[in-house]
Amino acid sequence: MRLEKTDVEGCLHIEVDVHADERGLFARTFDIDLFAKAGMRSNWPQCNTSWNAKRGTLRGMHFQAEPKLDPKLVRCTRGKVFDAVVDLRRDSPTFLKWTGAELSHERRNALYIPPGCGHGFLSLEDDCEVFYMMGEVYVGDLGRGVRWNDPAFGIKWPFAPVVISERDASYADFV
Repeated sequence: MRLEKTDVEGCLHIEVDVHADERGLFARTFDIDLFAKAGMRSNWPQCNTSWNAKRGTLRGMHFQAEPKLDPKLVRCTRGKVFDAVVDLRRDSPTFLKWTGAELSHERRNALYIPPGCGHGFLSLEDDCEVFYMMGEVYVGDLGRGVRWNDPAFGIKWPFAPVVISERDASYADFV
């Protein structure tokens, strides 16, 4: 397993080493000691799954406000998505910067999203599923979002979304 730094402070792209033979494959996808050394959260009190029927479905950009900022470990378990992270931490050296990665069930890669960052993804094919390990239990009153195409971030999405919820489409600009 390799932890690769991204353009957002504390956000890590996780690549796994796959060991394949006639039985299939094996890959380590979580390592508490390795993650702790990298400053990543290792206690995950809630896990969520998002299934997306159509290519071009956009979810995001979401985060949870104080006092329950929510780090996430996100993996695509079926299909392929473009996952984006934007730094919303005003005291961060990478404030307003973004990073993105293609996550897929074939690569079994993941993104670690530090608390205080917004997160969203765009499904790149039909029938995609995303699995989230959450560092905090979801609190509805603390759920927030920012506009997926806010010019303050300049996220380079692979293409415009085809399916987006009214809530996600109506978020205001961040700045």
